[in-house]
Amino acid sequence: MTDIVPVLARADQNLTSSLDKLFELLRIKSISTDPAYKAECRKGAEWLVTYLQSIGFDASVRDTPGHPMVVAHHDGATPDAPHLLFYGHYDVQPVDPIELWENDPFEPSIKDVGDGRKILTGRGTADDKGQLMTFVEACRAYKEVQGTLPCRITILFEGEEESGSPSLKPFLQANADELKADYALVCDTSMWDRETPAIAGALRGLVGEEIVVTAADRDLHSGLFGGAAANPIHILASALAGLHDETGRITLDGFYDGVEETPENIKASWDTLGKTAESFLGEVGLSVPSGEKGRSVLELTWARPTAEVNGIWGGYTGEGFKTVIAAKASAKVSFRLVGTQDPDAIRQSFRNFVRSKVPADCSVEFHPHGGSPAIHLAYDSPVLTKAKTALSDEWPKPAVVIGMGGSIPIVGDFQKMLGMESLLVGFGLSDDRIHSPNEKYELTSYHKGIRSWIRILSALAA
Repeated sequence: MTDIVPVLARADQNLTSSLDKLFELLRIKSISTDPAYKAECRKGAEWLVTYLQSIGFDASVRDTPGHPMVVAHHDGATPDAPHLLFYGHYDVQPVDPIELWENDPFEPSIKDVGDGRKILTGRGTADDKGQLMTFVEACRAYKEVQGTLPCRITILFEGEEESGSPSLKPFLQANADELKADYALVCDTSMWDRETPAIAGALRGLVGEEIVVTAADRDLHSGLFGGAAANPIHILASALAGLHDETGRITLDGFYDGVEETPENIKASWDTLGKTAESFLGEVGLSVPSGEKGRSVLELTWARPTAEVNGIWGGYTGEGFKTVIAAKASAKVSFRLVGTQDPDAIRQSFRNFVRSKVPADCSVEFHPHGGSPAIHLAYDSPVLTKAKTALSDEWPKPAVVIGMGGSIPIVGDFQKMLGMESLLVGFGLSDDRIHSPNEKYELTSYHKGIRSWIRILSALAA
């Protein structure tokens, strides 16, 4: 392991110039969803290439049918150094409603907010320009002190993350050999709190289904046919209600195949975070946890699978009252997956379950809406362990390994298309107002984020 003390010291010395560089990038209006800012998106890509070249990367702008990618390479200190792919995005969300911003969203500043805290203000500070620059500046500090990097680094910055990444999968397919590495590093995530860094060790997968149950060939008068004709709303509602038993477990055949119990030491570490059912649900006006009985809210949202009805409709729903038996009833249902649950198997089990509830003289049709497996880095993974130790050495409190209830598509793409697991480390906070007016990024997140990546690179190289 290289001596990182002088590298950390150089990062501290560079902070002012690092902020100057970040602010240059933040002033570029790289809004990917609005065609009016196409030139600004290219300007953002070109700025990154120029800066990466200035610190020794072989960097280039790569055109796509949409906004360009940035790809950069740097050798490691030794031929057998680990190869890491670092991913971030330089595009940003639109700023509307502009009247709610306290300052020009593309004129970043440093603001003192009291209690010794300072924040960086402006669109893209947290999502994702500030985050990606923590890694770039860590590389800069390493180069200035050591003359090289401890790991072989490939960088991929895209310009369409905020608009659905339409060019990303084709780009990964076309450049798989160039981009494949030992591990991917993804920075578009958050800390647990201002003093506690976090590694997202798991992302839940997703299966979506739309269901349409059809009974009679037209809507029926409930006075003439009620009690005799099948009601598709009743049929669908009964089927959906049967997805869970009285303990909150999901009743589909084979649903829990591939679901493993979270290790006790990991659950114990989550318990120390102080997130109770009351504090978690109280934020949305609730207090009683749903889902599987006997599990904490963090386990339920990070490590357990779900079945949720996202919408249901049928019959007359307008003003007033109309006594009909609907001909059709529809619903949208989603499943969050964990472990090695198979999206295709879950979809088929759900369809079989619904079909078993539909009478012979009625019919049901299904419309799929996406399907992706869960992503999970083994809790005893050497990469995770090294990164956790490195983060714990930098921040006031030890790093925690958390789950994420949602999905980050790029992580699944890296796993499926490039065969790489991802280490998700970011320094955002829940109040950074990403996608909203007055986006901000803590100065501490930026400064200690740079130092954190220096420590992580050193640890992974060892």
